[in-house]
Amino acid sequence: MKHDVIVIGGSYAGMAAALQLVRARRSVLVVDGGRRRNRAASHSHGFLGQDGVDPAQIARTARTQLEAYPTLSWHDGDVIEASGEKDAFSVTLGDGAQYHARRLLLATGVSDTLPDIEGLSERWGTSAFHCPYCHGYEMQRGEVGVIASGPMSIHQAQMLPEWGKVTFLLNGMLELDADMANDLASRGVRVESTAIARIEGHADVVLADDRRLSFAGLFTTPRNAPASPIGEQLGCALAETPMGIQIGTADTKESSVPGVFACGDVARMPHSVSLAVGDGAWAGAQLHRSLILPAI
Repeated sequence: MKHDVIVIGGSYAGMAAALQLVRARRSVLVVDGGRRRNRAASHSHGFLGQDGVDPAQIARTARTQLEAYPTLSWHDGDVIEASGEKDAFSVTLGDGAQYHARRLLLATGVSDTLPDIEGLSERWGTSAFHCPYCHGYEMQRGEVGVIASGPMSIHQAQMLPEWGKVTFLLNGMLELDADMANDLASRGVRVESTAIARIEGHADVVLADDRRLSFAGLFTTPRNAPASPIGEQLGCALAETPMGIQIGTADTKESSVPGVFACGDVARMPHSVSLAVGDGAWAGAQLHRSLILPAI
């Protein structure tokens, strides 16, 4: 059987796209490895109608609703190979299964490469975050640490005083010029230049001189890259962003490879559940349009 669309990645963006397509009575196969980017988080915030809900529950509810549509198929697993051209794509899964489709949608999400600091990765999604709109309110205007990872960290340090009392931990990653130092000072941001030795407890930063700074939460900007190599394997052009690498797309969410679309964190920035859902819904509509108006 040839599906109209194979969606590679069944998290929020992928399911939002699939919903538009199955409601147009198109045959859709979703292939998902079950590794949501926000799987460590216990609550999702900033998503209208789902504020404070466990993100795993949001995903379960969405899948249940999708599976009510008869043209939806779901395969738990990973796509390890994809090939072909518009109207004739093939994908191979880790268990050897092969499927075929007229279109592909890459909704694989991204990987997060964090600053190499002992204890940071263990707290990612629980007391260390990247998005103030998703987690800033829960800081309760307390002490907030921003760990520098590159130029985007300055933007975080400028924004987060809206949510708490900010200490900008340079950790040898940045040098501030006079203008930037003055700008941060005007916002009440304290700058700490001593290197970080490790992170302990809830969000306690132990510095190289043994001082301990305790925070309600930590923020940093990870380096992002597509979580799956399938886009590169297909020949999709990649785009450099201030946060890393993503798959480049047109306004229609089609990549540089005709018939291959991409959405969600792997194809847009900034990142959040609500933005991923919106991007997926748009991609699903544009995919449907490409099936019925292929010359457009």
